[in-house]
Amino acid sequence: MRDPKRIIELLAPVYGMPVLQPSGDPLAELILTILSQNTSDTNSGRAFISLMRRFPSWRAMADAPLGEIEAAIQPGGLARQKAPRIQAVLRAVEARSPDLDLAFLRGLPLEEARAWLRSLPGVGPKTAACVLLFSLGLPALPVDTHVERVAKRLGLVPERTPADRAHDLLEALVDPADYYPFHMLLIKHGRRTCSARKPACDRCPLLACPSRLEPPVEAPAAPA
Repeated sequence: MRDPKRIIELLAPVYGMPVLQPSGDPLAELILTILSQNTSDTNSGRAFISLMRRFPSWRAMADAPLGEIEAAIQPGGLARQKAPRIQAVLRAVEARSPDLDLAFLRGLPLEEARAWLRSLPGVGPKTAACVLLFSLGLPALPVDTHVERVAKRLGLVPERTPADRAHDLLEALVDPADYYPFHMLLIKHGRRTCSARKPACDRCPLLACPSRLEPPVEAPAAPA
């Protein structure tokens, strides 16, 4: 199945059609995306709220002792790894944009804005795309583990494609107007149906999936 529009048409009735509502705050989206890595949305949201309550400004966060950031984001998990990443990003942003406001990205050509974000420490293609799409409504397609797994099972990208290359291939394949619903629907499908270990192919609406598992054949009943 290599038709992204058809995939959206089949998944939307199951999970609901997502509607993009950009947050308008790219720096907050950047920090939230860092917090969301390798944890649930609930935990990352809790950590983000704790962080916002702990510090009165981004500058205060950039200048704070690292342990204070770590303590604030503890509810999100991996605090020791994420705290230094957050502070390194904030300091890098401040060095290049002293007001710590990334709204200027909206006025840049898309690839220039993407490159600006990718130049920050530890910011890869998924994080950059999340910031561009979710905060500014710009046409970028984030490819997380769920999107990548489902896309490979559907044959949209070759199985051995590296994550960075999967971003490029999917952005070229999907209509930019469909980036948001495609992203959100594949995430929901990957979490609820097409899981990593035991995909529920028996209730999957994507009947043409080339990776679809055939239901087990029941052994004939033994003669009475």
